Amino acid sequence: MLEWCVGIGITLLTFLIYFAYFFKFNWVKDLRTETKTRQTRSFYAGNKHRKVGKLPPVYPNGWFALLESSQIKNGQVKHVCALGENFAVFRTERGVVNILDAYCPHLGANMAEGGRVKGDCLECPFHSWTFRGKDGYCENIPYAEKVPHVARVKVWKSCEVNNIIFVWYHSESAEPDWQPQSHTYISNRSWRYQGRNEYLINCHIQEIVENGSDPAHLTSVHEAAKSSKENHKAGLHMCHKLVLLERFNVMEIDVLTEQIGPSYVELIITTSIGPMCILQTVTPIEPLLQRVTHQIYSPPLLAPYANLIFLGECVMFERDMKIWNYKRYERQPTLVPEDRGIQAFRRWFSQFYSEHSPTYETAMKDLQW
Repeated sequence: MLEWCVGIGITLLTFLIYFAYFFKFNWVKDLRTETKTRQTRSFYAGNKHRKVGKLPPVYPNGWFALLESSQIKNGQVKHVCALGENFAVFRTERGVVNILDAYCPHLGANMAEGGRVKGDCLECPFHSWTFRGKDGYCENIPYAEKVPHVARVKVWKSCEVNNIIFVWYHSESAEPDWQPQSHTYISNRSWRYQGRNEYLINCHIQEIVENGSDPAHLTSVHEAAKSSKENHKAGLHMCHKLVLLERFNVMEIDVLTEQIGPSYVELIITTSIGPMCILQTVTPIEPLLQRVTHQIYSPPLLAPYANLIFLGECVMFERDMKIWNYKRYERQPTLVPEDRGIQAFRRWFSQFYSEHSPTYETAMKDLQW
């Protein structure tokens, strides 16, 4: 009997150690795939006649996450649909990431579906035309004596920062004037990746990132949003508390949030036992369909605490997700003085829209061809 109890104890201890230090979260929720649940049936019924409101442009200008670095290996190509575009994201055999328009200019084959990486080029699966990743020019047509000088596919500017692959999108085709920067503790690997979550949410991109400027629905203490000297950045300071029985503060964490462009947020979390970081990305897949991811990093010894923090973040985010999936965008909301942060954030965010930014109506027409 004693040996049996010891065995169970060792097994439980092993499981706890594994979960605390080696388990990596991969918390993925796609409402569209859960078709058998009452909640999903209710969702589609409720959204059939949903009023979207007077929406801002649906695709802001800026850097957007397409993939995480671990999701694409050397010599691999992936097809990513986002921002009303089809991207062929490929990593060369030397490990360099390039992003081309997915469609071959020859006869329109999707080069990310069955295409092959050859050196620094991407080969079309239809007639084996190969296109250079750096400039998009066709390098070889196996059955032709000469390659036409007009044989070229669009190259999308990209960067790989903090283990995330970003693409630059701008409705006026303007060049990037900023880009995400490497986080010191992530780039030098002193902080360890602890896991991720991923959600598909039915709303406008601004609804999600605007959430940080709305303190009224959060159980936290906020400081006012602060604009950075760099126009593409905005900051917010929060102090989250876990209160038991409405009187005991069990856990208090300090969160410094930096919004970098329209779609990327870094949350630096300071706790009584050490710091950690959560990276949030929001990418419009369609006008009212956003893919949101969070990745958490922490010092190795803080892994158990980081897992606990991240689990709490998942639960809180899903609470808001239930609101976003059904709400209408209010362009001129009825506000009280305590809501001043919302209007300040909207003024800041408006810089990422320009004259030809796609509207909901024009983007939907492109999807319905």
